[in-house]
Amino acid sequence: MQVRTRFAPSPTGYLHLGGLRTALYTYLFARRNGGTFILRIEDTDQEREVPGAVEKIYASMRAAGLTYDEGPDVGGGYGPYVQTQRRHLYLPHAEELVKRGGAYYCFCTKERLDEARAEAEKKGESYKYDKHCLRLPKEEVERRLAAGDMHVIRQNVPPTGRAGFDDVLYGHVEVDCSTLDDNVLIKADGLPTYNFANVVDDHLMAITHVMRGTEYLSSAPKYNLLYESFGWTPPMYVHLPVVMRDATRKLSKRYGDPSFEDLLEMGYLKEAVINFIALLGWSPRSEREFFTLPELEECFDLEGLNKSPSIFDMNKLTWFNFEYMRKLPFEEFLTLATPWLSKVLDPAKFDFRRIAELLNTRTEVLNRIPEMVDFLAEMPEFDNELYTHKKMKTDPAVAKAALAMMRPVLEGVSDWTEESLHAAIMERIPETGMKTGQVLWPLRIALSGKASTPGGAVEIAYLLGRDEALRRLEASRSKL
Repeated sequence: MQVRTRFAPSPTGYLHLGGLRTALYTYLFARRNGGTFILRIEDTDQEREVPGAVEKIYASMRAAGLTYDEGPDVGGGYGPYVQTQRRHLYLPHAEELVKRGGAYYCFCTKERLDEARAEAEKKGESYKYDKHCLRLPKEEVERRLAAGDMHVIRQNVPPTGRAGFDDVLYGHVEVDCSTLDDNVLIKADGLPTYNFANVVDDHLMAITHVMRGTEYLSSAPKYNLLYESFGWTPPMYVHLPVVMRDATRKLSKRYGDPSFEDLLEMGYLKEAVINFIALLGWSPRSEREFFTLPELEECFDLEGLNKSPSIFDMNKLTWFNFEYMRKLPFEEFLTLATPWLSKVLDPAKFDFRRIAELLNTRTEVLNRIPEMVDFLAEMPEFDNELYTHKKMKTDPAVAKAALAMMRPVLEGVSDWTEESLHAAIMERIPETGMKTGQVLWPLRIALSGKASTPGGAVEIAYLLGRDEALRRLEASRSKL
């Protein structure tokens, strides 16, 4: 079998992380099996379409490295790959299904359907269409069609028996046909519903494997009834467990959970995100955690998938990102860090290369860079208790003595380099009888106003420049 898989998002906005994982697994399965990976845009729900969303999908797929072999913007032998551009295909198939007895025309008004739904709710029952129009005489159906009466086409689900399908993770799944509704296949505007277009397109595009979320498990029996009515062979199904924000809630943009685009804008590396997402529901069956995309293409298999929902742990993703950041070549890190440094620092005043060297192995996520270096631009207010450090054996009194001793030392440095500053400070400390930490800790606090900084007192003094370093030293000393 020539494997053909597809990722078929709806253009309703961003690419959420559950969708990204589906796209990733679908892509990896195709690559591992030498198959074809297809992108299809399912835009039949025109009311929910967001302007520009299709372009966002293209951009996200490119950013993730998920190169598709066929799609709207790359072409292929099974196009078009946008459902509204394929609308001419669906009605003929629905009409063919009517002839086969798998569907029928329905002329029920909105008022009748609303009344039936309200009546079911009053009885505490789930609403299900009552097949009213299936019983219309053939002559009446033809007359009303000729008259142009508003209508839809509904699936004719058998009233008895069972419908089922086979799934890689869930095995054989069956339900009673009596529990299934006669869903609309073709809407009054002539466009297909998602369920019908999905089946027709998967068949016409020769899709062999369908990966999607478990929310579609309940629809799969109806899909297979359609396949049976047409006499088509259904694809192999792989229903993936949902990605959860915590034990009780799914990931949702509505609750502020990030999309893939959001994570990239926050400064997470795409390689880290892809690696992390790959492990949400799939295991390589080893202790290994770090994979490049090409490595995932080599080892991904369906046997590693599990049925349990996965928890999207932001802290774990941040740890992944930190590990990736540490391994970046310095020049690449400098390029990535520069825009973030520029948000708070003037490149004409500060040595960005040196700052990046100090940040290189300390940065978890790029968007945290501004708060790590903003003290260089403006001295923050701080409490003198910040000088207290039990391990260093410092407190405000020790700090006062240390800063008084350091002022003439710094004033005496004419060649304002890290080497000169380090030599002058380290030469003076032994003469005072104080320990190194008892001098350097207070000096760093006095220059930065922060307990944690990239770089120590010497590096900060150099980056600030002679005038600003001495000004801060005197201002902090006067507060003691």
